[in-house]
Amino acid sequence: MSDLDQLLNQRGREARFGAYVTAVLFDATGSPGFALGDGTLRLGPTHQTITVHDGAAMSLAAHPAGGFVTGGDDGRLMLTQPDGTARELVKFGSKWVEHVAAFAGKGPLLAAAAGKNLYVLNPAGEVLRTLVHPSTVTGIAFDTKGKRVATSHYNGASLWFTASGSAAPPKLEWKGSHTGVALHPAGEALVTTMQENALHGWTLPEGKHMRMSGYPTKPESIGFTKSGRWLATAGAESIVLWPFFGGGPMGKPPTELGMGDGIVKRIACHPQHEVVAAGFDTGLVLVADVARERVLPVCGPGRGTVSALAWSADGAQLAFGTEDGFAAIVDFSGS
Repeated sequence: MSDLDQLLNQRGREARFGAYVTAVLFDATGSPGFALGDGTLRLGPTHQTITVHDGAAMSLAAHPAGGFVTGGDDGRLMLTQPDGTARELVKFGSKWVEHVAAFAGKGPLLAAAAGKNLYVLNPAGEVLRTLVHPSTVTGIAFDTKGKRVATSHYNGASLWFTASGSAAPPKLEWKGSHTGVALHPAGEALVTTMQENALHGWTLPEGKHMRMSGYPTKPESIGFTKSGRWLATAGAESIVLWPFFGGGPMGKPPTELGMGDGIVKRIACHPQHEVVAAGFDTGLVLVADVARERVLPVCGPGRGTVSALAWSADGAQLAFGTEDGFAAIVDFSGS
């Protein structure tokens, strides 16, 4: 245990919030924010407590101008400024705001899912488009240019243009419950997590189906590495990496790195390198260098199931939180 905690002890800052950590991110200024099940946002290096929701803070995105956007089970989309002031952007009635996303490039945008609707907003919180889906939206992902936004829902996924227009999105259909979505960095593929123990994907723009299965549990967390060569996924005893090169992933076996005693619940791909962080249901957190196939333990087990995991934009810090309310930020700069 002491060996597994060495990096946490030497380079980490710990906190115990006493509430489920639903999400963590770093904002545009590099400041961390933890969203909690008690409706609070813990902001900055001192974890300033800001009450943002009457209920749970269910979703979190970094606002393009700094600070954070959160969605709650109170139906509100909230903006919390870097100084800790919070205000309501939109109230969506009684619909839970379970998913939010942000695009911080040229022409910054926000997106929020409430029920069957996806709302595309400008940074001020004004709704630009309301995109209606056949069922509840379960995941959101902007492409790298902010021109398209992908959503997951029952029986498939949709890929919309963010600019105004009435054109229907391409139909990406596959029967079943799709619970999350990821877009390839080069726009070559869209992949969803499934309620069953599998992933489903489509090549773009062709729409050719891809099926990735064999997981012992549901893969709740997925993400493409910076280069797009690998899709890193949770749902197994190790990080499962599907190759998106050389004709993969179909017909190609995945690579598995970072075997632990439990199941990987969250993954986070490094913003600059082919490195993936993983958090397990035991509380174990580790970092895997994909090219070198080397694994570095960050935090040992015993602090609750990892429920949130994120890198800072420069890749120098890794933040994570657990269902038991434990949280930490580990500094990798100079390592």
